[in-house]
Amino acid sequence: MAGARGRVRLVAAMAALGLLAGCSRAVMTTPRVPPVAGMEEVGMASWYGAPHHGRRTASGEVYDMHQLTAAHKTLPFGTRILVTNRDTSQSAEVRVNDRGPFVEGRILDVSYAAGRLLGAVGPGIIPVRVRVLSLPPRSSSSEGPYTVQIGSFTTRARAEALRDTVNGASIAETTLAGETVYRVRVGSYADRTQAAAAARALTARGHQALIVEP
Repeated sequence: MAGARGRVRLVAAMAALGLLAGCSRAVMTTPRVPPVAGMEEVGMASWYGAPHHGRRTASGEVYDMHQLTAAHKTLPFGTRILVTNRDTSQSAEVRVNDRGPFVEGRILDVSYAAGRLLGAVGPGIIPVRVRVLSLPPRSSSSEGPYTVQIGSFTTRARAEALRDTVNGASIAETTLAGETVYRVRVGSYADRTQAAAAARALTARGHQALIVEP
């Protein structure tokens, strides 16, 4: 009898595992909604810094903890997103250049620089809203100058105040999901190396610099 009961329990356990595996396969094959400008995602975000500084990201770029970048599981490399701390309303505009986070329950991993702007460095994990501002060009043959962004605002007065403190800065105005955004940008650089040098110089002066792809 004991052997029979054991076999019954084994069969039941195998059936349960089969049901779980079926659920897992169903979840994994569910198609994702293609990303579009204006779409939003809500969840938890963390940050990463010194241990990864200077290492290659999943996109092939070298990770610079002082740049405004982020790791996302699915958004295309080069996607620009606006991240807002839902507790404090602090925000940062970042560019996706890495994959992650690989921790259950988190949707984003931001750089140290972005973490500071978002107020995440102390607590480590914060609740965020992520809005897609723009997606990278479909064609990899896109040509054009790089620029360095040092601010993004919803009021023109704040954008003008920042522009007036930096020689050569200008304001790029755009509408995203029905909201006007004013971006303060500096320069026009032929390649990413020049733009990165300019970004480092601006960061050294206290600005939060984001390289904008052509």
